[in-house]
Amino acid sequence: MTRTLNLIAFVVFASALFMRSTDPVIPQIAVGLNVEPATAALLSTAYTLPYALVQPLLGALADMFSKARLMLLSLFILVAATLVCGLAPSFEILSAARVVAGLAAGGVIPISFALVGDKIPIADRQVAMGRLLFAIMTGNLLGATLAGVVSDLVGWRGVFFAIGGFGAVALAAAVPGFRKFTEATRRFDLSTLVPNYLAIFRNPLAKICFGAVFLEAVFMYGCFPYIATMLQQAGETRASIAGVVIAGFGIGGAFYGVTVSRLLPWLGETRMMRIGGLALGFCMVVIAARAPWPVEFANFALLGFGFYMLHAVIQIYASELAPAARGSAMALHSFFFFLGQAAGPVVYGAGLTTIGLSPVLVSGGAVLLGVGLVCAHYLRRPSEIAAAV
Repeated sequence: MTRTLNLIAFVVFASALFMRSTDPVIPQIAVGLNVEPATAALLSTAYTLPYALVQPLLGALADMFSKARLMLLSLFILVAATLVCGLAPSFEILSAARVVAGLAAGGVIPISFALVGDKIPIADRQVAMGRLLFAIMTGNLLGATLAGVVSDLVGWRGVFFAIGGFGAVALAAAVPGFRKFTEATRRFDLSTLVPNYLAIFRNPLAKICFGAVFLEAVFMYGCFPYIATMLQQAGETRASIAGVVIAGFGIGGAFYGVTVSRLLPWLGETRMMRIGGLALGFCMVVIAARAPWPVEFANFALLGFGFYMLHAVIQIYASELAPAARGSAMALHSFFFFLGQAAGPVVYGAGLTTIGLSPVLVSGGAVLLGVGLVCAHYLRRPSEIAAAV
């Protein structure tokens, strides 16, 4: 299983490179295609909204067919759409290609968590998923950093060619490896679609898990497309610096990935959620203070670490909402998470033109702190609930 997990992690890493690749180069895209920076920032929504909306369908397909084959097909379309982004002559075509990329990307990372959930016992699942999170955060880190550096060297179009090229390499490596991966499949049966989703929502923890990840995404990820613009307003015009700052989030998440096996027995799930929520609230206030970029880099590292202390625990509970429909449950988890990421830039954009970005950031910090406290209160194992009574 170790070899298979490593292969899944590599595919997930390649997919994660695409996620934050436009954030550091929003000002350059705006200039290159003659649009406002706030309009260019909606490229994040163009990717994450379709990523979210396609999840219920992909989750159902994952429960009916081979999860490995679905991941490969999705990665192929993701690579092709990203190369089209690099050739786009207008913002409209760039946005359309980014939409297709988001639709395809929705079939890689969420399905990988369902696949691991099928194969790894609950006692070992936190560590196994931590390895996938490490791959995701490393991909986010390098995706943002690479985007900034490549843009400074050859322009923003080179970002899409570089990221797409690496995705093609990952696809070439995964095709023969996934062929050896045997997986039981079921026949296509639409009659199971509604019962599976009803079973998930009958679990009272579903509204906590899905509501929490939606709010996480709105108030934390929503500010990411505006970081480069905020740095420009402070006099830092290099896209590579914006990439480094955003990559700090990936460093924090990667550090969580390599320490989770020690953190979990030391702190326990409840304390991890509380501390994670507290760290998120604090970091959003620091962003609102418009600190120099080295401070922001350190702050984003703490933001990534705190986020995954909270988010990874929620993810484990989501994987157990309905074990017989785990693909659908993890797809819903991603649906709400990426729906929040799609809404976030719109929320922050509205705040920017009304009350100002800093008050929205502080308010978001308060919400994220509340999410951590609420999850720590409600997300408990049956044995913990019995002990508390």
